[in-house]
Amino acid sequence: MVAPHSPSAPFCDVLLRELKAEARMAALARREACDPALGARLAEHVLAGFPPPPGAVVAGFWPMGREIDIRPLLLALAGRGHPIALPVTPKRGLPLAFRQWRPGEPLGRGPMGTRQPEAGGILRPDWLLVPLLAFDRAGRRLGYGGGYYDRTLPTLPGATSLGCAYAAQEMPEVPAGPEDWRLDAVATEAGVIRTDRDA
Repeated sequence: MVAPHSPSAPFCDVLLRELKAEARMAALARREACDPALGARLAEHVLAGFPPPPGAVVAGFWPMGREIDIRPLLLALAGRGHPIALPVTPKRGLPLAFRQWRPGEPLGRGPMGTRQPEAGGILRPDWLLVPLLAFDRAGRRLGYGGGYYDRTLPTLPGATSLGCAYAAQEMPEVPAGPEDWRLDAVATEAGVIRTDRDA
């Protein structure tokens, strides 16, 4: 599975960390002006133009703070019969696990303010909704710095990754290194962007 951005990092590690830190600060500032309720429009675009295949196991996430609210999409997909899983955050350095969740089931508190199922079996997702702070049209994603999705996506060959964000979180180019994995597409309140992995 070839998903890293490039065979070698275009920046040294120190410079890359600095560029990512600056980009995160700018992305967080832009996100503060956005309304999480725009997730309802995101859901409409995904369901109309980029739905998961029938029966696909969908991994979502429970939105935190000012993240776009993808719960309308999760509920709609559950209503279409898709098994829904939410991430369980492991020890740092490990990939995510995904535990089945059904609408209405309680969630426990996870690390760093996350919410995660306390019960339910572990599922392998076919189709992932991925949180992010910034993205570009080549599918590069800037997360929160833990590297969880960059470790997880390589373990799921054949799975589709769909970033979820506000349109305002788009950047001309996200700073990325060889261990950062690209997304197949990004959904916002303005539509679904199919990424250009050759860019």
